[in-house]
Amino acid sequence: MPEIFIDADACPVRDEVFHVAERLGLDVQVVSNGSRGIRLPDAPWIKRVIVEAGADVADDWIVATIRRHDLCVTADIPLASRCLEKGARALSPKGRPWTAENIGGALAGREVAQHLREIGMVTRGPAPMQGADRGRFLSALETELQASIRAIQTPEVRLWRPIEW
Repeated sequence: MPEIFIDADACPVRDEVFHVAERLGLDVQVVSNGSRGIRLPDAPWIKRVIVEAGADVADDWIVATIRRHDLCVTADIPLASRCLEKGARALSPKGRPWTAENIGGALAGREVAQHLREIGMVTRGPAPMQGADRGRFLSALETELQASIRAIQTPEVRLWRPIEW
């Protein structure tokens, strides 16, 4: 079964993940650098992972541990990209699935925004979470997890010989 990894230091949808994971019987890894106390339910399928402080240390741990078909919940676009490279799935807390088709544009937009900030322009951060975002997240979470479960349970089709054209 797939595991869920939460980039937890700034994740506003942990409770939603816990609810869905419990219903589906999936393990959840809650990864943080320990600088903030995060309250977690007392459940054997929820595992707290505290990494040392430092830039991208939690991201590096997630990328080193995540497997094909697992899911990472993160607003961090570079982390989402690294998870996709490993064959995992990635989902933003607002319910946007990160895919091979949209991650390049998101990375480029992030770079442009960073450049604008570096030259002194004031840019807006992400919009705050709304009620509709939570609903969209729950729907996308269910869709992504069901797709992962199906992919794991469906045997890979192998041809007995190469097709010649």
